Amino acid sequence: MKSSLRIIIISIALSSEAFSQQTAWQAGLYSFFDNTEFGQSLVQIPQTMAGVRFAPGFCLKFDSVHSIVAGVNMLHEYGSHNIIDNVTPTAYYMYRGDPLRFIAGAFPRDFALDRYPRLFFRDSLTYYRPNMNGILLDYSHAGLSANLWLDWTSRQSFEHREAFFVGFSGRYERGIFYVQQFSYMFHFAGIKDPAIDEALHDNIMLLASAGFDLSEKTIFDRLEFNAGYVTGLDRARGDNTGWLIHNGFLSETYIEYRRFGLFNTFYAGEGQMSFYRDHNNELYWGDPFYRTNTYNRSDLYLDFLRNDIVNARLLFSFHFTERNVYNEQALKISVNLNNIRLKH
Repeated sequence: MKSSLRIIIISIALSSEAFSQQTAWQAGLYSFFDNTEFGQSLVQIPQTMAGVRFAPGFCLKFDSVHSIVAGVNMLHEYGSHNIIDNVTPTAYYMYRGDPLRFIAGAFPRDFALDRYPRLFFRDSLTYYRPNMNGILLDYSHAGLSANLWLDWTSRQSFEHREAFFVGFSGRYERGIFYVQQFSYMFHFAGIKDPAIDEALHDNIMLLASAGFDLSEKTIFDRLEFNAGYVTGLDRARGDNTGWLIHNGFLSETYIEYRRFGLFNTFYAGEGQMSFYRDHNNELYWGDPFYRTNTYNRSDLYLDFLRNDIVNARLLFSFHFTERNVYNEQALKISVNLNNIRLKH
């Protein structure tokens, strides 16, 4: 009896030890200060966005390819009288076995959208909507990468609209050359039993581009250029508008040497976002400057801290559009607390 009890206790201890080796606490901190000087613009507003996010969580890994993560992402805005201004839940299941990754739940936005241009998603989403709610399927192998994703942004009720994104992106690299594609469809419906009927909106954005990456061929840490064709489609179903189509050209240039860098984007074509005056950033999540016919943005930045734990970037941006030059200053600091190794 005693020997049996001893075996059971040892087995439980060993099982607990093995189980604990597959669990881990994780945490990250993100501080942002973003001041925009857009006072004379007809399509943008001047504002200062500033705050700090703290995201603690718990991860359980099992069978080497399965993970469950649960936590929160808390926001405190600078100058606020609240201790916490917003709490975003994080809870998702992830399967990761090369070449596939599958995620379902509420997970960080950059898992799916880190390469998407600002034409699709503006900077402030990182500050105020850090998570997606839905599904992500990733594939990456032999120079080919692609993802398919769903983000359910609003559940329909008597106060809130029904809204969701479905998106796809892909990239194929061969040597220094690559081709890539970004797209989404945004479904934007009304509330339940509205007093006044509103048209259901569909917004589709497509970008196909080609480029080259000379980062490993020169003295620069990064030297890359791409250019492509943009098509935006809008319709309001109940108003029988049909599809309103807006085409344009978009290019991106990356130059980085040591801790200094330049990121330049240029757009020329028809103004996007047909129904912005009616629904503004509820319907359109991209940068409103793309409502203009010509827009150039030049980001000059300094990464004055860059390691496995802390990344700190000072950014000066110049926006050339509306026959004017606007400026923006930002300081962004991210801390990956998972990489801190405590000394015993």
